[in-house]
Amino acid sequence: MIYIELTARQEEIIEIVKENEPITSEQIADKLNLSRAALRPDLAILTMAGILEARPRVGYFYSGKSVMNFISEYIKKIKVKDVKRVPVVVQENTSVYDAIVTLFLEDTGTLFVMDEEGYLAGVVSRKDLLKIAIGNMDIHKVPVGIIMTRMPNIITVGPEDTVYQAAKKIVEHEVDALPVIIPVKKEGDTTSKYKIVGKITKTNITKIFVELGNY
Repeated sequence: MIYIELTARQEEIIEIVKENEPITSEQIADKLNLSRAALRPDLAILTMAGILEARPRVGYFYSGKSVMNFISEYIKKIKVKDVKRVPVVVQENTSVYDAIVTLFLEDTGTLFVMDEEGYLAGVVSRKDLLKIAIGNMDIHKVPVGIIMTRMPNIITVGPEDTVYQAAKKIVEHEVDALPVIIPVKKEGDTTSKYKIVGKITKTNITKIFVELGNY
């Protein structure tokens, strides 16, 4: 478990180390009128967070890192593959009407469109569907393949990318979701196709921050 909000005692330990470094656990315990056993969990948390550094037979040092430094580093280590969700997909020939129904039944804001071979062909958003729904076209007859954003104009991420990289793309390109893809290149093909293995959304990323705040 990763503790983000420090206790009053942990804050006091940091101040003691700052003023007396290097300082041993015995010396810290004496200043707080605690046993070493009682102090051990706090020191473990502070060293795990990178706020304190422990050197054998020397003592503890203040690393100079704040809790915010720790949160930043933690976010940059989380991989997309660890938080991705199941994408909601439709076929290129799915009608706009059926796509809208799917959007609401699945409670999602983005649909990923597959070609006949099952590879990612495009993306259609709630905004795309709304635009055509209020127009004069027959949404029962128009396929989503007509209105979707096609490859290679789709912003994507890979499973090994970090959540931080995904969040930057979502902000920079002002999209609600990104497909998580793996390139597949068949023999004889000059370009790669893309297998969609998940999605990452604004909601995914927001939940990570909420979970961090709960610790």
